[in-house]
Amino acid sequence: MGKITGFMEYQRETAEQRPVAERLHDFKEVYRSVDEQKIMRQAARCMDCGVPFCHSGCPLGNLCPEWNDLVYRGQWEKAWERLSGTNNFPEFTGRLCPALCEEACVLGIHEGPMTIQLVEKTIIEYAFTHGFVKPVLPTRRTGKSVAVVGSGPAGLAVAQQLCRAGHEVMVFEKNEKPGGLLRYGIPDFKLEKWVIDRRLEIMTAEGVKFVTNTDPSAETLKEFDAVVLTTGSGRPRDLPIPGRELSGVHFALEYLSQQNRLLGAKPDGTQDWGRINAKGKSVIVIGGGDTGSDCLGTALRQGATAVHSFELMPMPPEARTEDQPWPFWPMKLRTSSSHKEGGDRFWSILTKEFKGYNGHVRSLVTVNVEWTQPTKKGERPQLRENPNTLQEWHADLVLLALGFLGPETDDVLSRLGVAVDERSNIKTGPDYQTNVPGVFAAGDSRRGQSLIVWAISEGRECAVAVDTWLTGASSLPKRAGVDLTAIKR
Repeated sequence: MGKITGFMEYQRETAEQRPVAERLHDFKEVYRSVDEQKIMRQAARCMDCGVPFCHSGCPLGNLCPEWNDLVYRGQWEKAWERLSGTNNFPEFTGRLCPALCEEACVLGIHEGPMTIQLVEKTIIEYAFTHGFVKPVLPTRRTGKSVAVVGSGPAGLAVAQQLCRAGHEVMVFEKNEKPGGLLRYGIPDFKLEKWVIDRRLEIMTAEGVKFVTNTDPSAETLKEFDAVVLTTGSGRPRDLPIPGRELSGVHFALEYLSQQNRLLGAKPDGTQDWGRINAKGKSVIVIGGGDTGSDCLGTALRQGATAVHSFELMPMPPEARTEDQPWPFWPMKLRTSSSHKEGGDRFWSILTKEFKGYNGHVRSLVTVNVEWTQPTKKGERPQLRENPNTLQEWHADLVLLALGFLGPETDDVLSRLGVAVDERSNIKTGPDYQTNVPGVFAAGDSRRGQSLIVWAISEGRECAVAVDTWLTGASSLPKRAGVDLTAIKR
């Protein structure tokens, strides 16, 4: 725990955001850094709650009370050791995780929960600044080789764990640089790319090899003793309505990845926004999740004249409701930094048609909807349109942020003959192994579109399974979920 009376003496304080007028002119991180003394006070709020539910709330099982106590006492290196023992990349989760642990915090029952995510981010940044983060070299080499296909958070986690176990690990990435959606899907104002590059330097020094611009063939992968598929969930959900073929209607990831690939300002000081440019346009984002929020922040920075965000579901409540009791994750209204920068949000709205002129989108038609509650057990809520609410909206650019349907199946999956389940995700057993012996899967490609913290957790657990399959046993840390008795050569 932290200070015995800390939770009574100190209030919850989060990181300060840079002023909107300032941050809309760049793509640098939204949040300001926090001084160490403030973080030590926040860590002091961690109380002796008996059963720390933050452990169960976090998919990684982070030992939050332990490193909170160490930060409160100024023992930063030990805090980093505790943190890195369960999380390979706290610099990612400290910036991008929705903080499942905080919703499960006991202190959050009656007042503001611990600022666990902020403390986590500060620990890892302190560790990098003071040279605590160094390559971890294996004590021995096994002579076994592993190919990891995909370099998102799951692929990076499984690669680092298996390399530290002594295996030769090669990561294949189809894009120009490693990082997956961390690099090409997350805007810089949430994760500047030097953060990824800094970690890749550590992994390279540990012995992980990265091969980019490559989609490996089945013959190439057969040269390895094991293969791990961490290709993500890259197939976007479409909106097949009249006018979908019009130019100016794009998938969100197409838009975001283009922006992330740009080099920034030209020599003359102007900005190259690429082919999909929101400058001077009225933008509509269909989909109200994190990806939609990222589109909103990006469009505002590009100089959009107006941005509307549409969500099919009704507006969630602002606080936890009785049917979503603590410590479970509540479905409540969440306002991102991008939402605070501008634009409007509309709920319970369905897009019916895109309209255009000369082949380019110029407007779209919507209708308000309501969800009827099921009357019988097993029934699902039904969508009902209100025909009196038809409305046409001006739109020069439409971005579809409707989620993802699963991994691409016409690439390495089909070449290896890997089976998928009824949700189009890679099908595995409890040991993360697919129907093809020696081929494993982890992350979004296995569990479906999810969170970065879940991807890292999956990568770590999958590494235990692969290590056991290769050597008969594993000393890698294991939380739960891997049935080692089911692993057979």
